Amino acid sequence: MVHEPAMARLPRFVLPDYPQHVIQRGNNAQRILFDEADYWFLWEHLGTGAKKFSCDIHAYVLMPNHFHLLITPHSEKGLGKLMQYVGRYYVQYFNQRYERTGTLWDGRYRATLLDPHGYFTACARYVEENPVRAGLVKDAAAYDWSSFGAHATGRDDPLVSPQHEYLALGRSARARQAAWKDLFARPMDPTLLERIRASTNKAWVLGDPAFCAEIEAKLNRRATPRARGGDRRSAAYRQAHARHQVQAH
Repeated sequence: MVHEPAMARLPRFVLPDYPQHVIQRGNNAQRILFDEADYWFLWEHLGTGAKKFSCDIHAYVLMPNHFHLLITPHSEKGLGKLMQYVGRYYVQYFNQRYERTGTLWDGRYRATLLDPHGYFTACARYVEENPVRAGLVKDAAAYDWSSFGAHATGRDDPLVSPQHEYLALGRSARARQAAWKDLFARPMDPTLLERIRASTNKAWVLGDPAFCAEIEAKLNRRATPRARGGDRRSAAYRQAHARHQVQAH
């Protein structure tokens, strides 16, 4: 029997100065945060690591069993080093505090490079509404461990670096905060929500065709998945399939 070689993991899409949506989950969906001390430790080390490795965190949420970041690394290896730094120190802290051993994380973190002009605001909202979708709170303002307060009320949050798309929402801080609240006043498009989720989990670039083509040219690799088999209901597909069948016999 001939065994196919295992497929190597593709490198993540990383370009300096392009934002990324990042998710790090607990192993087997287990909790990684239990009380205020845990949340503070992770929050502080995210901030320290972001400064140390030249990354700007624009939006975040710390959930009981995972966390999200919307982050711009300013060097090719900055994001990877930040996640390694946070992961190492938090696991040491967690295992010592709860008298346990072994892994805490569900493998490598997941990430998608995204078009800041078309998807930054939507992705930030996706991050900050996570506690609402999970049923932990009724609205984003009621959850303490996210960047929503910084964006919507001006709460002091040293972890948050305002991104230019947020700053463009208004000339004053009050105008930007009001615009941010307005975004959350209507439901998020389910199709857009699912696209953000799928792109992050599958590590594809999140953007329109022109943006994806730009990333493909810069990194010399596909930025989006290939279409699977075409539209089987289309006349063109049926004709091509028929020709293939004739040639096969």
